[in-house]
Amino acid sequence: MRIAFIGTRGIPARYSGFETFAEELGARLVDRGHEVTVYCRRHHCEELRSMHRGMRLVRVPGIATKHLDTISHTFVSCLHALFQPYDIVVMCISGNSPLAFIPRLRGTRVVMNVDGSDWRRKKWGRLARAYIKMSEWFSIHLPNATVTDSQVMRRYYLERYGAETVCISYGGDMPPSTDDSTLKRLGLRPHEYFLLVGRLVPENCAHHLVDAYEALETDLQCVVVGDAPYQEAYIADLKRRGANVLFTGYLFGEAYRELMHNAYAVVVCSEVGGTHPVLVEAMAAGNCVVVNDTPANLEVVGEAGLSYSGERGAEALGEALRKIQSDRSEVDRYRVLAVKRARSQYCWDSVTDEYERLFGRLSSRPRPGAVTRVGIDGHR
Repeated sequence: MRIAFIGTRGIPARYSGFETFAEELGARLVDRGHEVTVYCRRHHCEELRSMHRGMRLVRVPGIATKHLDTISHTFVSCLHALFQPYDIVVMCISGNSPLAFIPRLRGTRVVMNVDGSDWRRKKWGRLARAYIKMSEWFSIHLPNATVTDSQVMRRYYLERYGAETVCISYGGDMPPSTDDSTLKRLGLRPHEYFLLVGRLVPENCAHHLVDAYEALETDLQCVVVGDAPYQEAYIADLKRRGANVLFTGYLFGEAYRELMHNAYAVVVCSEVGGTHPVLVEAMAAGNCVVVNDTPANLEVVGEAGLSYSGERGAEALGEALRKIQSDRSEVDRYRVLAVKRARSQYCWDSVTDEYERLFGRLSSRPRPGAVTRVGIDGHR
């Protein structure tokens, strides 16, 4: 099949889970004999390469502002795709869903990956939230199939819109790291630091960890990896409050894997969204994980991690951190459970199997005619 990914910033993955999703799923589809194209934002992916891991890269422009970046780039990508012989277009982010009709004009099947309820993010104003809520409706009416990455989000779409989606989890393979250069550069000791990785936006609640750590009596260090555009005030406040916290900015690739494989525990404080890629990858790397007790986070960890009350915030997280810092045998037990769960529930090869089956069902449908939807069981 000829498959295109539209709506991400592009690959190599340098920003969020959607970019990793496109790269990891796309590369495995190439290995299975499919032709894969990934659309990249010209201002985000400055490398002039035309191929990556067997995938064709198409760099198109967009309007690089907070509110127009994603939708403008997706619009241009869809126009380009309209003149390409793709069998499947995988479109990411529900906010792009009003454009899903464009590839369908030539009979191309569109799969929409909606992630979580993006309108809940605090970075959006009133108009942006209204638009994203409207986009959720489009995301179940315009594509041929809508994919959610957790049972929590599947139930959300079923209860709110009466629409069945295809639930396919996120993959979390985390190859081991044999390098220690990043640890040395940052002055870190293996398995002697708490780690948080993510975009530093209010709804990811890095302030829970910063405040909890500053109130903690411990020899363990605390490392926060990440950054975010348009969040200068929030990040400045985090750094002011976290005088003893190490803020590294963005780290990717080998440096990211190195920190993941050497953490004492990984903390995921996010309060919105579906399956968080960092959480799945932290488990795959064999970490003891501590999560904000949202339904989506609890679904991912099961019995293989600890949780704290997000409503109580830093106070509750501090209690969890004190518990695990004094009991390393318990941390080791959670490490074993996390790896086992990640391998059984969140493996990229299994994820690819499910997407390949979905694409096969869609591509076998007659192309002409009215809207055709595929639900969770593969039926119209």
